[in-house]
Amino acid sequence: MDVAFSLPKQIRPLLNGNRQLFRQGTQKEKVVVIIGATGTGKSRLSIDLATHFAAEVINSDKMQVYHGLDITTNKITEEERCGIPHHLLGFIHPDSDFSAGNFCAMASVSLKSILSRGQLPIIVGGSNSFIEAFADSNLRSKYEFCYLWVDVAVPVLHSFVSDRVDKMVERGMVEEVRDFFNPNADYSRGIRRAIGVSELDKYFRMESFCDEVTRSKVLAEAIDMIKTNTSNLARRQLEKINRLRRLKGWKVHRLDATEVFRKRCGEADEAWEHLVTGPGAALVSEFLYSMEPLVCGGMKEIGGRGSLMVTATR
Repeated sequence: MDVAFSLPKQIRPLLNGNRQLFRQGTQKEKVVVIIGATGTGKSRLSIDLATHFAAEVINSDKMQVYHGLDITTNKITEEERCGIPHHLLGFIHPDSDFSAGNFCAMASVSLKSILSRGQLPIIVGGSNSFIEAFADSNLRSKYEFCYLWVDVAVPVLHSFVSDRVDKMVERGMVEEVRDFFNPNADYSRGIRRAIGVSELDKYFRMESFCDEVTRSKVLAEAIDMIKTNTSNLARRQLEKINRLRRLKGWKVHRLDATEVFRKRCGEADEAWEHLVTGPGAALVSEFLYSMEPLVCGGMKEIGGRGSLMVTATR
């Protein structure tokens, strides 16, 4: 995953500035939150922003908090992190339960630690229930949140998710899950709730007792189920984001990355910079440095047809 992008010239003068500016006119510390369905590029955007804004990342994905199954849970790799510190990533025992309450407590500690170093906290992950619990706590009186939503049209996203599962299989997902296989395991606890674990259970139980044709058929069925369940997860995540906007009035800035996923290689990278990285950085610059609220209500769409492009030109 290529995450190295240069930002538009009109944004650069505002980056890596004095963090004291972030708190002018308000007593609240500022926090950036990146949301979106699985596979939309949330981690990629978090690295783009953290690289340019002297930030650290707090993981809010409920499966990626666990140690192990790095391919299956699609954890960002060390190389992809580009040296950006990550918190709450791969540190919980795989058999433990980690609740929204646990996340709120630990994320609060990480957030305070990041702010104490003069860094910008960026919370990123697909587990909207964790982020909702965090925002609904008494933190509202202490922090101001900027929500960036990386969105991709559903048909395009489903196609990408299917291809991504195939690539995960090529990278060794089946072998990785096999190492976690336990015929007496509880799939309702810990990391075994991750998509890909229970779906492969039947295959692991019978692979030693059937011929190659049957094994191939059962494995193909399991992979198809992983694709279906991942697409269903993406749909539920999108529904939750829209519900949070509608019922709780979250001020969400939508970054439409659909065209990125329709392109290939260099063209996709250019589209990502134009539609996601650049506008996202401009929004964060406004959030951190502007004396006035960026949005008074509702949602601002960035990218896509009829959108409003925001640039930091002050």
